[in-house]
Amino acid sequence: MRSTLERPPGHVCSAFGGLADSGEPMPDSAAWRCGDLVLKQVTDKARTLWTARALDYVDEPGLRVAKPVRSTDGRWIVGGWTASRFVAGTAEHRGDAAVLAAVKLHRATVGLPRPDFIAGRKDVDAVADRIAWEELEVPLDETKGGRWFEVLAGARRPIKLPSQVAHGELLAGLLFDGDATPGLVDFVPYYRPGEYGAAIVAVDALAWGGATRELLERWAHLPEWPQLLLRAVLFRLASNALNPRSTRAALDGLRVAAREVSGVL
Repeated sequence: MRSTLERPPGHVCSAFGGLADSGEPMPDSAAWRCGDLVLKQVTDKARTLWTARALDYVDEPGLRVAKPVRSTDGRWIVGGWTASRFVAGTAEHRGDAAVLAAVKLHRATVGLPRPDFIAGRKDVDAVADRIAWEELEVPLDETKGGRWFEVLAGARRPIKLPSQVAHGELLAGLLFDGDATPGLVDFVPYYRPGEYGAAIVAVDALAWGGATRELLERWAHLPEWPQLLLRAVLFRLASNALNPRSTRAALDGLRVAAREVSGVL
C-alpha cells in the first residue's frame, strides 16, 4: 500500500529548502517527511492556500503550529506540493486539553476573514453543518442518526454570538507529545461562533474519545455552551446519516454523545 504513494520529486524538496530525494513516508499518512519539512500533495488549491495563510497567521503560545513553508521564490505550492514544519507527536484523546486548545485557537483566529470557498463546499460535512444550523433541509436516514437528529432538533434556540473561522475537526488533528503544548497541523474551516469549534471537540470526545458528561460540565462557562453542543451533535448525526461509509461503531458513539448532550440542555 505504501509503495503506491507518490514520492515528492527532488526539485520540490529542494524548492522548499530540503534535501533532494530525502523524503520518507510518514506513518498512517499520505505525507512525506524531508528532514524538518512535511510535504503533502495538493488536492484543493484554494483550501491549501487558505490553510497556509491561516496557519501562518496563528500566533498562540499554547499551541505548536505546523507553520507553512514558502519555497525559495515565495510560493506556497510547488509542482502540486505544499510544505510545513514538522511537529512531533501523536493523536491522543485528551478531552480537556483539546477543548482548551480549541478555545485558544479560536481566540487567535478572530481576525481571519471568511474563506471564499466555504460557500461552494458540497461535501457531506459541509451539508451536515448547514442542516445543523437550519440553513438546509435534507432527509436523513433514521437508522444512521436521523432519528436522534429529529428528537434533538426541536431544542434548537437562536444563538447570539458573532461568527468567525472555526475549526471543525480539531480533536482528530491535534498532536500530543508528552507535556508539550498540543500541536496543530491542519485547519478545517467553518464560519460559525468560535466556541462551536470547542463544542465539536467535546462531542467528538464523548462519541469516540471515552469522555463523560463531566467534560461538558467543566466547560459550561463558555457562552451559549448548551446550544453549541446541540449544534455540534446535530452536525455529527447529520454527517453520519449522509455518509454512505458510516459505521455502526460511529453511530454507537454518537448515541452516547447525544444522550449526554440532551442531559445538559
